[in-house]
Parts: sequence; structure tokens; C-alpha cells
Amino acid sequence: MSNPRPGVGAVVIQDDSILLVKRGREPGRGLWAVPGGKVEWGETIAEAAEREVYEETGIVTQAGEVVWVGESIGPSHHFVLIDVAATYLSGTPTAGDDADECAWVPLSKARTLELTPTMFELLDDLGA
Repeated sequence: MSNPRPGVGAVVIQDDSILLVKRGREPGRGLWAVPGGKVEWGETIAEAAEREVYEETGIVTQAGEVVWVGESIGPSHHFVLIDVAATYLSGTPTAGDDADECAWVPLSKARTLELTPTMFELLDDLGA
């Protein structure tokens, strides 16, 4: 086993909708979550969040403050997750990289999707 890995997520909200991706890889394959992934060597949390959003959705964002911190621990992984607020700048959601789908989902409907376990904690903290 190795040490926990840092992971980042971007919480992009526009017009009362949140940008979500359907994960194409484990952990959480087939479940919906905010765009995110592993922080690469030499990257800041903000740079990683912006890169992951762009790779997974084609959306350009500007990362801001940390809005949630948690962990995802499973038999084959341990991630320390840092989610940041991100401002939408441009683009139309198009699934890419390791996302099977992506969409703007009304915050009021987000819990109707099959979400990763940590998404429920994030939505609670956002008051959604």
C-alpha cells in the first residue's frame, strides 16, 4: 500500500445548476460527481481543478476557494479530496478524458442521480 493521494474536485455552479460528470473509471465508475482527479506533480490545487474540468468537460473555469474536504477510502484507493469553487468562463459540456457523460444538473435534482458517496456530503455542505 502507498500513502493517500491528493485529489481535487471543481464545484462549478451556474444558474442554480451544478456541472457533473458520470465517471468512466474506478473508483466510482458509472456514478456522478463533480469533475476532478489526481493532483499532478508541481500543480497547485487550483491548477489541477481547472485542468480536470477542462479535460473531462471542455469547460474553461477559474478555481477559487476550498469549499469541501473529505476522503474516499476503498480496498484499492485512499484519496484525500479537496473540492474548490470554480467560476464558469466558457465552453459547452462535452464528455472527455475519463468522463462517460457530463451535464449541467439543477441543484434541486442532483440527488436523483446515482452519485459517488462523497457527493452527498458535498451537497449537504452546499445546502443543496
